[in-house]
Amino acid sequence: MEPITVKYKVLDSRARTPAYATSGSAAADLCAVLDEPLTVQPMQRVLVPTGLAIELPGAHAVALVYARSGLSIKHGLCMANGVGVVDSDYRGELKVPMVNLGAEAYTIQPDGDLELINFAPINGMRGCYVSTDYTDRYLFVAGYHDGKLTVLRLKEDGSIGEITDEIYHKGLGSMAERNFRPHINCARMTHDNKYLLVADQGMDHVNVYRFDVEKGKVKLEDIIRSEMESAPRHIKISEDGKYIYILHELKCYIDVYEYADNNNDPTFEKIQTVELIKLTRGNTNSASAFSFSLDYNYLLSSIAGDNSVIVFDVDKKTGLLKKNFLLPISGEYPKDAEFFPDNKFLVSLNHESNTMTFFHIDLEHGTMIMNGPAMKVNMPNCILFHKLG
Repeated sequence: MEPITVKYKVLDSRARTPAYATSGSAAADLCAVLDEPLTVQPMQRVLVPTGLAIELPGAHAVALVYARSGLSIKHGLCMANGVGVVDSDYRGELKVPMVNLGAEAYTIQPDGDLELINFAPINGMRGCYVSTDYTDRYLFVAGYHDGKLTVLRLKEDGSIGEITDEIYHKGLGSMAERNFRPHINCARMTHDNKYLLVADQGMDHVNVYRFDVEKGKVKLEDIIRSEMESAPRHIKISEDGKYIYILHELKCYIDVYEYADNNNDPTFEKIQTVELIKLTRGNTNSASAFSFSLDYNYLLSSIAGDNSVIVFDVDKKTGLLKKNFLLPISGEYPKDAEFFPDNKFLVSLNHESNTMTFFHIDLEHGTMIMNGPAMKVNMPNCILFHKLG
């Protein structure tokens, strides 16, 4: 591959020229340019300026921005979009979207260094999912291994405060091999910040907790029950907050619910069930990725085992889903998949084949064509896309 020349412009005198740390570095380092320390709370997303702009040589070139592995492994700080994409015609300042996926709060110093604000114990086994309420005052931690939901207070300075509530799910699941006890995999707030939806794969249901935003307490209000051995894995909520989408890992289907809160009396009415793929005896398929397009017009899921991705059209008025296409992803075990912001491309993270595969998609005609060779990435797990600038 022929090398290309990338021009850059210094927009802030404090900006550092991108440089390779060692002779074997895969990419040049970008550094933050800040007027004051920037605190990043758990699950908070921030845009970090670099004081630089670049000029790519033409439409055949694209710049990709990755997070250094040490940031995520040591501190839980990752790219909010997984991989940043800089278009060939973009000339604005490079701003890097970061997200704190850990249970510790960090401050980014003006010189780019990280300062640990604090960390907080959750009094349980390690969490597998974290989220915040819509006031950014509370942090929710879902515990897969111990079936524990933990609620912690977030302080104004970004630090994590005390535990305000903690609940262990109880009971026996339906599958001795895997689901013989509670496994909390996801916790999401409804858009009105009234109810916390907690998916329990082991118990095959979603607990609906009423949330007291003043005290940080949760109280069981309702239970959305799924089929036995279905393992509800992920929860997505429509742009307007009216529709709830629950992905079931083991039976590969999506339930769609219409949500309403009438005088503090929540209702979840099932309006649709759509299968991802036909299941057969000895089935080894499992639903994994679950993601809306940026405009919420499309919803996708990946299917491990079948090694495919399915895309649905979303009717925003009714919340109903309509299959657009189901096609292979040219890799093994698609752990995650995501639309590009323009809905013209799609990427699949293939955990077992250690690759990322890219596709040009035509959502009007329901087609997907592989766009170039697979990219080698060691055990890719999660990705989000967000246009820089």
